[in-house]
Amino acid sequence: MKPIALVTGGNRGIGRAAVLALAARGFDIAFSDLAETDDTARTRREAEARGARVGFAAGDIADLESHAAIVEAAYALAGRLDVLVNNAGVSVAVRGDVLDVTPESFDRVLGVNLRGTFFLTQRAARRMLADAAPQHPRSIVTITSANAVIAAPDRAEYCYAKTALSMMVRILALRLGAAGIACYEIRPGVIRTDMTAVAAAKYDRLIAEGLTPVARWGEADDVGRVVAAMAAGELPFMTGDALHVDGGLHIHKL
Repeated sequence: MKPIALVTGGNRGIGRAAVLALAARGFDIAFSDLAETDDTARTRREAEARGARVGFAAGDIADLESHAAIVEAAYALAGRLDVLVNNAGVSVAVRGDVLDVTPESFDRVLGVNLRGTFFLTQRAARRMLADAAPQHPRSIVTITSANAVIAAPDRAEYCYAKTALSMMVRILALRLGAAGIACYEIRPGVIRTDMTAVAAAKYDRLIAEGLTPVARWGEADDVGRVVAAMAAGELPFMTGDALHVDGGLHIHKL
């Protein structure tokens, strides 16, 4: 029987790359996003072409009432959940001075990236603990950001949320380790997605000037491959750790 994964924010970008990498590794997959669109159909079609059965649930993870349907989309495939991939997230609507951050922006970013992710993970973890006889390696993979450790004053609320998620991973690793559920964090750097498109010219310049030792943009597939390796159980003596998928952006240098 195939393992089952649930990926949030799977319509595009890193979420789609994770869905497809997992499908290629033999997973059946449920994914969620805000709405069912042409992007949903593309993700589903490409995952099915890789041999996966696919389920979908529309829902905003900031709305805690949507979590039951999102988690149930995975259980509808085979009555269990082996891997949760926390990918859904938003950036700030307007970059600017930390002293100008509004309560509305703060609440929106943390409501999705932290509060929504935490309570969805809590619900999924409870269900996973109730599964009596797991047949595959189990894990919770949370996509944070290089901004979990690298400060960006022009999007402070995003940094706050990602830093808190990093701690969430470690706390869950302590809580779930005895049940055989590993918890991993992935910190992407400059990845070419719709979210980073608004700052493409800035990052083109910085990369050309030597921003990272690996002198290129990251691609969503770079992250998807790491998600799949974690989910497949290839890191069995790791939990609570973060892997930087950032071309070396996190390396301090003089």
